[in-house]
Amino acid sequence: MTTKALLQDILKKASVTPLLDDVVVPLFFRLGNEVDRSDLRNLLQQKPFIRIFDTIDQQLRELVKSFYPKKTLVADEIERLVNDHLTGIPKLEYGVWVYYPWNETLVHILDEDEFIAMRTNRNRYKITDDEQLLLMQKKVGVIGLSVGQSVSLTLCMERGCGELRIADFDELEITNLNRLRSGVQNMGLKKTVIVAREIAEIDPFLKVTCFHEGITAENLDSFLLQGGKLDLLIDECDGVDIKINCRIAAKKHAIPVLMEASDRGTVDIERFDLEPNRPILHGFVEHLDVSNFKNLKTNEQKLPYILAFAGVETLSVRMKASAIEVGQTISTWPQLASAVTMGGGITADVCRRVLLNQFYQSGRYFIDLEELIGEPKMQTPGFAYTKKSLTKDEMIRIANLVPKFEEKTAYSISKQTLKVLVEAAIVAPSPGNNQPWKWYFDGVRLYLFHDIERSESFGDFENMASYMTFGAAMENLSLKASAIGVGVAEKFFPLPDVPLLIAVISFVPSQPVDNNLAPYIHTRCTNRHQGNGLKLEFRDLVEIQQSIEPIEGASLRFIDDAEGLQQLAEIAGKSEKLRLFIPQGHYELFEKELRWTTEETEKTKDGLDVRTLELSAKDTIGFRVARDPEAIKLVADWGLGKALENMTANLIRTSSSVGLITMPTFDAINCLEAGKALERIWMTTSKNNISLQPLLAPILHFTRLRFGKGKDMPTSVQNQFAQLDDEFNSIFSINLTEEVPLFFFRLFKGEDPTVNSLRLNLEEVFFQRDK
Repeated sequence: MTTKALLQDILKKASVTPLLDDVVVPLFFRLGNEVDRSDLRNLLQQKPFIRIFDTIDQQLRELVKSFYPKKTLVADEIERLVNDHLTGIPKLEYGVWVYYPWNETLVHILDEDEFIAMRTNRNRYKITDDEQLLLMQKKVGVIGLSVGQSVSLTLCMERGCGELRIADFDELEITNLNRLRSGVQNMGLKKTVIVAREIAEIDPFLKVTCFHEGITAENLDSFLLQGGKLDLLIDECDGVDIKINCRIAAKKHAIPVLMEASDRGTVDIERFDLEPNRPILHGFVEHLDVSNFKNLKTNEQKLPYILAFAGVETLSVRMKASAIEVGQTISTWPQLASAVTMGGGITADVCRRVLLNQFYQSGRYFIDLEELIGEPKMQTPGFAYTKKSLTKDEMIRIANLVPKFEEKTAYSISKQTLKVLVEAAIVAPSPGNNQPWKWYFDGVRLYLFHDIERSESFGDFENMASYMTFGAAMENLSLKASAIGVGVAEKFFPLPDVPLLIAVISFVPSQPVDNNLAPYIHTRCTNRHQGNGLKLEFRDLVEIQQSIEPIEGASLRFIDDAEGLQQLAEIAGKSEKLRLFIPQGHYELFEKELRWTTEETEKTKDGLDVRTLELSAKDTIGFRVARDPEAIKLVADWGLGKALENMTANLIRTSSSVGLITMPTFDAINCLEAGKALERIWMTTSKNNISLQPLLAPILHFTRLRFGKGKDMPTSVQNQFAQLDDEFNSIFSINLTEEVPLFFFRLFKGEDPTVNSLRLNLEEVFFQRDK
């Protein structure tokens, strides 16, 4: 046999040698006892390789010195006092010999009472003798032994309890070694074994009870009650079901619960012993059916529970940024040894004060080192926006500047008809549902104004999105007017030097026209569900194409092949991510556009109700995490954030088709006409039960890049958008010398929207001349 083969054989045999994997209790030998003397002699003869550590002399010296704290004893005095203390007992027999079979060591130490007294000597009077005795009567349970290892060891080093029960089903893996203190030789060992052994090596007299299988529905009561009810439960487990179930049981048995999350030193205290009616987890899951949790199988189903009590908004910036990468570049939430170690100290401290009746509160607390010891936070300058909304007096003043243009026939439109027309106009779509219009009727003519305070944004370069909105509103008004027998004469920008006045409209009598789009003005809506991916009927695409024929210069392209959709999915997804990497774009989405609660939506009646995004539970958490601009800045700096692309990309991947409206040039009039075209397309799709969703991020930023030289975009973002723009134009075969892309959208069939966006009340946007 070769040397290599021989070595392999030896290593293979050694690797299956029993490792005493479940042994956590050492053996004690008191040599004043003949049986113990005999047993130890036999052990040493069987195992001559046992390492022996005998420091009883040093321990005895420290012991006798502790009896005379006022004196500085010299060596001879110490030796005499030691001999007196021994009362003739040979040093070899004094105290106890402790054998640790898992590391083959034999240690000679003081026996229990003296050992405990000396080991806790430096606790006095941070912990008094009476308090130490009281703590020795307490039983503490720890579930979960990553953070829980640090908690358990710190608690035991202080001797903050007399019995410790520990539970974890997991084994030590290499990825635990960044925060769980252990040697590489222990990989593959149960965490309970590692912790119990380390405690035994610190204090072999402290009772440790191990639940190697972790906590289950079957053993939870045993963990809490067997051998005496726990005085305090410390929850450091990962499983949400265990977190909920252990609290339900702890509440039933009036056991206080303590939890420390290493991020930001977050500490949760629930005093079920003092507050028997206290809701679990501070009431964060009160709106959920916790009794149903055991039936939840997938992480997606469990996420609402996690979201409810995790405190997503209160995570540290780096944890939020890291959370965005979970499932992308990392497999789970990160933890650091420094935070875990600090958490052990914090938890042991709070645990001690609870057990000693020195602290009675429940609640959530933060011991955030980065806030306590950190650089002063710099005040970030805000973004400049127009603060003043357009007033009625200003509209009257501007309207009076408009020269009269010839109306075909004087026509006095009724108030009710006018109301119907304006109501049709204001259900038009707008970016972020910002509704940037105000309307004024002087008794003869209707004026459409741009209330720029509502629309001003980074994405609305040169007001392009607003102008498309106004075009859509005008198309609604015209279609509704023709359907009820009112003719419309419109003039865009009648005052070239006053761009806030978008249009002036006169009305003339007409015969009703039976157009097929007007019935869908009020049913048209944005749908952000995923689609079923099925192709649209050819006749539907033809009808959509034909719907924009009345709009001069408007052109429409469709892409519906799998390869094209995949390429556009990547472009749109990256564009949405890059929008967030622009500080102003991030601010506008999360702080100006989105409405995070139903109450906020109903109060403002504008913006995007977050429910309209049709987010999964996972995406909801991601969205809340991404709301933090500092977290997004970190993701951008790291060159990561693939998860930020996925939501939009997946929408396109499940679509039937995507469409693109182009116009001959980029100017206000062409944007208005594009708005008319998009509204006609949208109502045609509604008529045919096809859902439509605008995809604004690519076009709005490509336009700023092309016509505004990427003004205020970070250089890295500019470069990425430039590449995406080239790819986009190539896929759609755009000749930029002849046409300009203005509106990009997806078409699909799928579920109806959960909710629709609200609109401002008519009286907030429509004003008439005073009588």
